[in-house]
Formats: sequence, structure tokens, C-alpha cells
Amino acid sequence: MPASNATPDGFTDAPEGEGLSGYLKQTIQWRPCSDYDCATIVAPLDYAEPGEQAITLSLARKRATQTPKLGTLFVNPGGPGASGRNLVTYFASKGLERYDIVGWDPRGTNASTPVQCFGERDTDALNQLDSSPDDAAETEALIVGTYEFAKSCWENSGRLLEHISTVDTVRDLDLMRALVGDQKLTYLGYSYGTQIGSFYADLFPQRVGRLVLDAAVDITDDDSVIQAMGFDLALGNFAAWCARQGCELGSTKDEVLKAVTDFLERLDGAPLAVEDRKLTQSLAATGIAAYLYGGVPAWQVLARDLRAAIGGDGTRLLRSSDSLNDRDEDGSYGSLFYSFPAIGCADSKDLGVVEAEQRWAEDQKKAPIYGRYFGPSYTCALWPVRSAPQFKPTGYGAAPILVVGATGDPATPYQNAVTMAKQLESGVLLTYEGEGHGSFGGKSSCVDRAVIAYLTAGTVPADGTRCQ
Repeated sequence: MPASNATPDGFTDAPEGEGLSGYLKQTIQWRPCSDYDCATIVAPLDYAEPGEQAITLSLARKRATQTPKLGTLFVNPGGPGASGRNLVTYFASKGLERYDIVGWDPRGTNASTPVQCFGERDTDALNQLDSSPDDAAETEALIVGTYEFAKSCWENSGRLLEHISTVDTVRDLDLMRALVGDQKLTYLGYSYGTQIGSFYADLFPQRVGRLVLDAAVDITDDDSVIQAMGFDLALGNFAAWCARQGCELGSTKDEVLKAVTDFLERLDGAPLAVEDRKLTQSLAATGIAAYLYGGVPAWQVLARDLRAAIGGDGTRLLRSSDSLNDRDEDGSYGSLFYSFPAIGCADSKDLGVVEAEQRWAEDQKKAPIYGRYFGPSYTCALWPVRSAPQFKPTGYGAAPILVVGATGDPATPYQNAVTMAKQLESGVLLTYEGEGHGSFGGKSSCVDRAVIAYLTAGTVPADGTRCQ
């Protein structure tokens, strides 16, 4: 692609000073924002050339309400691309009242300097394409649509795409740690946030205080097939539960699964009309996946909405798909839809279209349902910038790091947590025997007690502790 001269919203002049000195002289100017505080800081676009260009990072803080204060607990909800600022507004801080809770929108996302691509109509058109093409025409349409999307991101975001990897975000996190005055980092990361935390431990092991990594991503390889296998497992668990509950989708696990897959197959040739839109096979599969994140409480809603969609009313299933795609009711898209591939492709191995198709074929053997519906990774194959250098973090020399995994997590399967805890030299595994994405925060009193004791007193649970 030709060079991009784009200057996205949030680009600004670098502060005066050699190296990072100007950035480290910043004072965070907190100001009231409803029932929390907010602030904006600047960070280098390129940490190798910090004097060239700066970007903005948007932060939110929930102040400590008890003393003596323990410092700052940084939190990240994952994504990649989800808003850490928003997480602060609803974060369940019971037991952590001695911390200032600080979340931030990582570079490329939300209120920080955002990735920008094309408009909402073109994004809707992209989402209407068949993500699991069955013939040459569908394949060509998906490749062309994906190329135009990648091109628009480059034309509108420019060099930001070259500096949006997890390593860049980790350096931002260390800058924020320094600016709040903490000698060591205290951090809670969910999902992709576990990648941020594990990379931090590798880059800055001596600055690790207490890290909780909940719902671990796969840090050993491309995790698309691992995630597809997780969604297949979760869908199977839902089907078994649904049959036991006497739901109308079937009396056995296999019958429920067949009802779901038959419905998706019908949509491949005949999408459901929903007002002026259509519920396609791809959007329906996405909508079902969104429910699987929530575990058993969300399964009850999924069973109801699947019955409605099979009966011809796909309204709620389309709305569920919109929630995962970060599409608002007015048709606009939040930044997650654009930052997710930008960050994901920066962190993935470079590959071409043919290799993406070969991987897709292999993925379907391991995950017959979602391995298919996730489709080939054309976005990264056609992405306009090369990936960041790849490495596998070990966190050599870091203090004990608590890794939490749920046995029924669809998006970040439990094996990821086992692998991360083993790969990190000081990793300690805490298992939640339950469903849903993420474990800490009200699902299990056992998990909550262990995490809070670790964060507040440094009490490390025995490796392999299991909770229900």
C-alpha cells in the first residue's frame, strides 16, 4: 500500500527533553468525571524515537476509600481494544478499597489516540459478508472487502498501526506506573489484559509487584484455533445444560447442537430479515458466541433467543452480535471493532492469504463449529504493516504472578491458564471450576478471597488451588 500521511485524532507534539525525560516530568492532572476522576497524558508514538511524535492516553481513577493506602491497582478488561476507563466505572472494588483503581484506554482505542478506519455503512457491509465462504465468489467478496477495510485503516490511522503492539502498550503501562509514583506495578488484567501483564513481567521483571492475570490468552502461538475450540466446548456445555433443563431445542445434547447448526446452515442461504438489516450466518454465530461469554446466567437468555430466531425473529440474536462487534443502536461503531484487528495483527505472525486458508482448513478439523465460522484470517494476511517481533514471555526474575483460569471459559480456554502459569517462571495457577469468561469479581467467593488476599497482603495461594 502507498505511504499514509494520516494524522489521527490524538496525535500531538512530543514534550521537550531527551529520551523519555519529558514524558516522565508530566504530572497527571486528575479532574472530576461523574463519580470518578479522569485525566489525559502523552506517550511516545515510537519508544525508539520518543522525540518525534506523541499520542494521548486517557485514564480514569476510582480513589481509595480506606487507609493506609496501598498505592495504585491498574486494571485492564482485555479485548484487545476494550476500554479500561469504562471498567473503572463499574469495577467491583470490594476488598480493594485501599487502592486507587486506575484504568486506561490503551493506545489505538476509545478516548486515547484511536485507530480509525472506514465509516459505519462500509463496516455494516463488511459484517454482512460470509466469514466462512463456501465458493469462489464468496471467497473473492470476503478478500476484497477485507482488503478495503485494511486499506481504510492505513489511510486513516497511518503510523499508529506500526506502533500498536502489546509491547508498545506495556511501555505505556510502565510510564503510567512511574507517573503515579509506584516503585512496582500492581495490576489486574482480564483476557487480552493477561498478555499485557505477562509481557510486562518479561520486559520489566524487577518492577513486578503483584500481578493477577485472569482468563489467560494463549501466549505460545496463534490462538485463533484455541479460541474456536473453547467456543465449541462452551456451546457443547450449553447444549447439555439446555437438554437437562428441558428446553425446546432438544432433549439431548446432540439434538440441541443439531438444532443450532441446522439453523446456522439455513441462514447461509436465507438470512433472516430484521427490520432493514439481515441476520446472516456469520452474525448469528457471533451473536451466539456473545452469550457464551456469560456462562450459565446468559445461557437462559441464549436458549430463549435461539428459539425466537429459529421461529423467525432474529432481533435479539442480531442485537447480541452487535454487542460483540461494538455496534451501537444508532448504527455507529465504537473503536473496539477497529482496534481489535489492529492490535491482534500487530501481535500475530505474518502470513499470506494461502497460509490463512490452510490454517482455516486445519482449524476446522480441531473445532468443527467455530473453527469454521471464525473463517480464514484474511484481515492479518492483508494487513498493511508487518507484525511486531514475536517472543514468548517467561517473566524471569519477577515476583510471584497469580494466573486464574475457568474450566468452562469459551473465549480463553482453561488450558491457556495452565500454559501461562507454567511458562511464567513465577506463575501460580488458581482454577475456577465453572463457566464463563473471567473468574474474579463475584462468581466464586473462593476465587475472590484468594485474589484479594494476594493483592492486599501478598498472600500467594498454593499452586494448583481449585475453587468452585
